[in-house]
Order: sequence, then structure tokens, then C-alpha cells
Amino acid sequence: MTAIAMQPDPHLGVTQPRTMNSEWIKFRSLRSTWWSIGVALLISVGLGILFSDLRGNDIATHGGFEPDPTALSLRGFYLAQLAVGVLGVLFITGEYSTGMIRATFSAVPRRIQVWAAKIAIFAAVIFLITLVAAVVAFLGGQAVLSSYNVHGGFTTGPKGGIAFTPGVSNGTLHSLGVSISHPGAVRAIFGAALYMVGVGLLGLGCGFILRNTGAAIATLFGLLLVLPLLAQALPSSEQQHVSKYLPLLAGTAGMNTQPSSDQLAPWTGLGVFALYVAAALGIGLFVLRRRDA
Repeated sequence: MTAIAMQPDPHLGVTQPRTMNSEWIKFRSLRSTWWSIGVALLISVGLGILFSDLRGNDIATHGGFEPDPTALSLRGFYLAQLAVGVLGVLFITGEYSTGMIRATFSAVPRRIQVWAAKIAIFAAVIFLITLVAAVVAFLGGQAVLSSYNVHGGFTTGPKGGIAFTPGVSNGTLHSLGVSISHPGAVRAIFGAALYMVGVGLLGLGCGFILRNTGAAIATLFGLLLVLPLLAQALPSSEQQHVSKYLPLLAGTAGMNTQPSSDQLAPWTGLGVFALYVAAALGIGLFVLRRRDA
């Protein structure tokens, strides 16, 4: 009898697109995904509009320095980042806690494929969603600020900011809000979305490294929130130079439109933050390939 050679079916292979499709199914099937995204959207948009209203009313009533209106409307992202960071952690640690990770690696033996698929799916989804949130937060915040068309005297402060004094007779009519064509506004909106993606991927990297939800979340919050507090213990001459290179201040520099000596330039800050993210994901890949499931 003549043996018949069996040719492998190219349609049955474990390809990167199929791995990504599998990770997409996991991602959208979890209730924690949509709860976390919903909380992030509510906080980023709601707080951005609320802070804009409170600050606009305060300036119109009591005067003071006019804030960066774009950054003010994106202020809610400082809190919303926690929900996105936790989601990044859960995207990998959830599989370790349930034991599903063993089935994943049995189906996809090349672990780098799983690692790359999780990064791609998470980054794409979070970027699109948070970009929409940033646009809505900006437009809503500026609509609120623009409602404060106030009369008063305006002077330039020592750092270039505009100081407003209410009640000045024959004062200039001035709107606190800006349009999306304002210099730096579009870049700040994209900067907010990129920062949120970075925070989520930083959480994902911590999850790959530690494989434990509590430990990974604690590490993530330590990097983002505790390090800036520890930097305040440094001598005053060193605080500013150190703090601006930490993840929080470096990453959020992209949301500002007015230069500040306390932070790096927008794209420089995002670049420094990207190095933290790349380091976490790189170490995560090393650990993933070295340890058993």
C-alpha cells in the first residue's frame, strides 16, 4: 500500500491574527472590562466638566490666574487612569487566578504571540475609547468655561499667566474657554489618550511580571502615586528635577498647552513615560518566557 503524505492545512495554524482575535474575545467577554471602561469614561468626562465649572466660577467671582483651559477640562483623567490601570492588570492576572492561562499557552505555545496580542488589543481599544472621552471632556469643559464671559482687568503674571481682577470698571470682556483650534489643544487631547494607553500597558506589564492582581495593582499605584510623594522628601533644589521624570508628571505633560518649569515638554514627557511602559512590558516578556504557567 502506498502511503499518502498528509499536508498540513494552512488554515489551521496558530497565527498572530487568530491569537489577537482570541484575546479580543476574552477582553470583550469580561464584565470587568466594561465596568472599568464605564467608570473611566464617567470620571474623565464628568470631573473634567465639573472642575471647569468650579474653576470658571471661582475666577469670575474672586479673580486669580487663568488656568490652562485645555488641561483643566482634561483633569478628570488623573483619576480615571486608576480604572484603566486596574483593567490592564486584570487582563493578564485574571487568567492566572483562574488557571485559564494554561489553556491559553496550550493553544498558543509561542508566548510572545500572546504577549503581543494582549498589548495590541488593549492599546487599540483603550486608545479609541479614551480619545473619544478626551474630545467630549474638552468640548464640554470649554462650553462651561465659555459661559463665563467676564468683565475685568487682565495683567500678565510673572510666569506669563493671565491674572484676572473682577469688578474693574470698563474692563475687557474675556471668555475663559477656548476652541479646539487653540494652539496645543488637539495635541493635548491625543496626549491624554496616549497617557491612558500607557497607564493601562504599565498595569499589563506589572501583571505579566507579578502574576498576582493585588501585588500588580499595588506596584502600579506605587509607581504612579507614591513615587511623587517620596520625591517631595528630597531637598527643594532636587525635587523639581527628579519629579518631572517620574511616570505621573512625565506622562501627563502631554495634556498641557502652557509651558511649565515643573514638567518636561509635552512630547519629551510622553517619550520618558513610554520608556517606563516599554521597560515593564519587556521585563514582563522575559518573565513570561522563563517561568512555567
